[in-house]
Amino acid sequence: MTFPWQTDDWNRLQQLRPQWPHALLLHGQAGIGKLRFAQHLAQGLLCEAQLPNGEPCNSCPACTWFRQGNHLDYRIVVPEALAAEAGLTANADDEKADKSDGDDGKKTRTPSKEIKIEQVRGLLDFCGVGSHRGGARVVVLYPAEALNVAAANALLKTLEEPPSGVVFLLVSARIDRLLPTIISRCRQWPMGTPAPEPAVAWLRAQGVDDADALLAEAGGAPLAALAFASDESRTLRDWTLKQLAAGGGCDPFACGEALQKLPVPLVLGWLQRWLYDLLAQRTAGAPRYFPAASKSLARCAAELDVGAFTRFMKAVTRQRAVENHPLNARLVFEDLFLGYRDLFARA
Repeated sequence: MTFPWQTDDWNRLQQLRPQWPHALLLHGQAGIGKLRFAQHLAQGLLCEAQLPNGEPCNSCPACTWFRQGNHLDYRIVVPEALAAEAGLTANADDEKADKSDGDDGKKTRTPSKEIKIEQVRGLLDFCGVGSHRGGARVVVLYPAEALNVAAANALLKTLEEPPSGVVFLLVSARIDRLLPTIISRCRQWPMGTPAPEPAVAWLRAQGVDDADALLAEAGGAPLAALAFASDESRTLRDWTLKQLAAGGGCDPFACGEALQKLPVPLVLGWLQRWLYDLLAQRTAGAPRYFPAASKSLARCAAELDVGAFTRFMKAVTRQRAVENHPLNARLVFEDLFLGYRDLFARA
């Protein structure tokens, strides 16, 4: 099943059915449901009923096997860390690798956030064997930007000489991180951020309160907004926004103490969205992510040291580049919020 805002993309894609590309690159903002769309599309391609609208029938043997996760003509390749999101469990090879890293079969390594070359090589046997049901074979790669260099080069060789009857569905939220040669061998399909009305209606149907504000904070991405609604760190997020709204009155050391157990990327995301709104408030007078805080943003924007703001934005961007490294979170947050407070220092 796709999401309500994806109906137009689905209908337009069906026009490609007579000459389906060997590789389709679905790209767009994170949190708009591209993975579910790709999985639904894969099921439709494998469905043996072949309905005119391309929808899977959900009753043929192929659809039954697909829903059970054991269709022999379907593969999905994701980083280990995202297996649960894709509805997968670790395979036997991954479990053996985990056990080999520690004593007594204890898992000691962190699940990888990359798609590795071994995973791409594993597709060679799949691509080299004929279809079990006499139809298409489908491969979903998510997210495509997670391919490490070796895996990307291995995939490129397959895309350059595509096996007959195999369809690749690549899903990406950061097409800028893909090799240009991979992009050039795919049919690109941009998926836009949904209009606010259907997105808000869907969120409310999921039981989300304050759907408008959450959708704004998520940059218009409904699935991200839904995740925000159930985020256990919401209380700390609201406290952090109050600290940011204080401008020169922000307490960096209290921030370091309160936030030290949170993931660095999470707090950086809050900070970057606030900084974006500060810039938007100063230049256009219309915040994007936190419209409810427009008064605080306007006051802070009026007090900004523009030169210091530019330098601080660069520092935050550099911090983003190493956000997943094993850093001391408390020191990182103290340094960041000290830098933020200094934006409002008076000579």
